[in-house]
Amino acid sequence: MKKCILIDDDASARLIIQQLIIKTENLEIVGEFENAIEAIKYLNENTVDVIFLDIHMPTFSGFDFIKTLKTPPNIILVTSDRNFALDAFEYNCVVDYLVKPIAYERFQKALNKLASVKIKPEVSKENTNSKTEDKLYVNIDRRLVKIHIPDIYLIEAKGDYINIKTEGKNYIVHSTLKKIENKLPEEIFIKVHRSFIINFNKIIDIEDNSVLIKQDIIPVSRSNRSELMRRLNLL
Repeated sequence: MKKCILIDDDASARLIIQQLIIKTENLEIVGEFENAIEAIKYLNENTVDVIFLDIHMPTFSGFDFIKTLKTPPNIILVTSDRNFALDAFEYNCVVDYLVKPIAYERFQKALNKLASVKIKPEVSKENTNSKTEDKLYVNIDRRLVKIHIPDIYLIEAKGDYINIKTEGKNYIVHSTLKKIENKLPEEIFIKVHRSFIINFNKIIDIEDNSVLIKQDIIPVSRSNRSELMRRLNLL
């Protein structure tokens, strides 16, 4: 029996999928969610075999959700929009793309694909190029100054310079955000905006599209939000 969950902000759409599953053997619904955030919380504690996922949802789209999953299960997209089919199959975990309204025969074809497909797990970015150094030397006024990397809580791009903020001092360095990003351990730091890298362990609060680090409110871009949400240990 395959365990599945439903993620769709439309209650009637979830009900339709439920009814299709009831007619089907070997599928068991273990959860349904009206938004992706609640589903992420569930998946932090539970494993499933299949996710029936809507694409268009407020704040956090189906594609955003997929990007948060380290090792995604099989996913069947269920949407009223035909325009994202090509984008959908860029993800190894996507088995099929169902367009609403869904006929039972079409639903069965999706399940036949599900029974035969074997997916390759997505590679977690955290498992590649991990940095283990705990110090960084920066050139300031012709001197090499040592910075203890875990003390850094925020790095901001400012034109041709970056501002490295630590627990005790700020450092203005002639460099780029990209260059220092390659020097930082990925398990601690995350780029949340084209102008900001933050120490993940120093986050105090997250609200809408921003994070609070010390006294700094930092914007989170849409393109980086998925990775941030994936790494949160949500309760």
